[in-house]
Amino acid sequence: MKRQQAERSGRDGETRAALWLRAKGWQVLDRRVKTAAGEIDLVAKRGRLVAFIEVKWRQKREELDHAIDQHRLARVAAATEAVAHRYATEGEDIRVDVILLAPGAFPRHIASAWQP
Repeated sequence: MKRQQAERSGRDGETRAALWLRAKGWQVLDRRVKTAAGEIDLVAKRGRLVAFIEVKWRQKREELDHAIDQHRLARVAAATEAVAHRYATEGEDIRVDVILLAPGAFPRHIASAWQP
């Protein structure tokens, strides 16, 4: 049951992040992209930039500082490498971003969160 609840709150967080991105002028290209290396929560584009985004939802704002780590980011980066060609054309930039969400907190968008 706890796993289902976490899954549901994760999906809710992804929906909120997608709406927030759209309000900021991004086009959401895809959601929950599965690869052998891992899953990418959102793929979004603005101008000549395609972002592969890890979304983290936490119940408390204080938990956001510890919601993402290098191991998880490395998995998202590996998944991005596997599918980037599907979303970005030659000449477009790609990056791995993170969006952190919690009730009562403004979304925190960390651009270029992964630096290998």
